[in-house]
Amino acid sequence: MALTSQDIDRIANLARLELSPEHSARMLTQLNDFFGMVAQMQSVDTTGVEPLTHPVSVIQDIQLRLQEDVVSEANQRQAYLRNAPAAEQGLFLVPKVIE
Repeated sequence: MALTSQDIDRIANLARLELSPEHSARMLTQLNDFFGMVAQMQSVDTTGVEPLTHPVSVIQDIQLRLQEDVVSEANQRQAYLRNAPAAEQGLFLVPKVIE
């Protein structure tokens, strides 16, 4: 996937960034290099390779310290919603912010 200078301009516009032509050209090169690296990694055949639970587990046997997934606090939804400017059906209502 190769980006064009128009793609960089659109991304900068969406991010509300103003890029100089030199900076835009540098970003184009860096992003295309990054996508090239991702494409190279995706081309590696990983059939039969088990995912690691932790990168260090390749060189030493580690034990992950995981906690049980249990409820530890009481449901206080109504108390939290009392302070909300607007709420409906147990949810906070917020103004639309996306154009």
